[in-house]
Amino acid sequence: MRLTRGFTLTELAIVLLIVALLIGGLLMPMSSQVDQRNQAETQKRLAEIHDALLGYAAANGRLPCPAIAGSNGIEDPVGGGVCTSAHGGFLPASTLGVTPTNAAGFVVDAWNQPIRYAVTKTNNTYDFTTASGMRTKTIAALVPDLRVCPGQVASPITNPGNPTTAACNGASLSTTAVAVIYSLGRNGATGGASVDESHNPNPNSAVAADRAFISHIESPTTAFGGEFDDLVVWMSPNVLYNRLIAAGQLP
Repeated sequence: MRLTRGFTLTELAIVLLIVALLIGGLLMPMSSQVDQRNQAETQKRLAEIHDALLGYAAANGRLPCPAIAGSNGIEDPVGGGVCTSAHGGFLPASTLGVTPTNAAGFVVDAWNQPIRYAVTKTNNTYDFTTASGMRTKTIAALVPDLRVCPGQVASPITNPGNPTTAACNGASLSTTAVAVIYSLGRNGATGGASVDESHNPNPNSAVAADRAFISHIESPTTAFGGEFDDLVVWMSPNVLYNRLIAAGQLP
């Protein structure tokens, strides 16, 4: 009778190793594709929120205040004015009527983390969030002062934690932003610990929220300034004024 020879344990181990390597090689590109899709979806969502804020301003003559924890996605205070958390709040999804939102009423990014929102409060006058505030002050006298910084230097922000004097250390992407809308990226649940990422208000921030924010392309932990995956959009005052003029809210 002919004997039938089976696979040895060594041969089976080699086959399993090859299969594992093939599966691992497939999973890595799939993970990268999912991350890229989440980034694209979040960027689209931020752009839509930017437009929603312009629409709200055109209808109400002001920008909404940020929402805070426990506000159910409604601006705080209701009706605007002196914002409870101008630099460290969340997007007021209920006030703007935007979705999707989580159980706390905050609009979320593609990683299901709340999107953050900051608004200028020049010298604590809150002209941009007060009814008729911009019209009363007039365009020439309005001075929006949110800073957007490129980071990637040893100390990216001067006077960090100071709401009125925090500024970019070196070049600036903007020194007159009216509002900043941003996602904390895929690590939004824990926040980033790098010098760049930890400055934007997140779970690992070491300083109080101020008027300066950091924005640059995604970088790994080995990059100068460390890991960064926040997605940041800001509003130009000229874009806002143009929309308000067209809507008859200014001058």
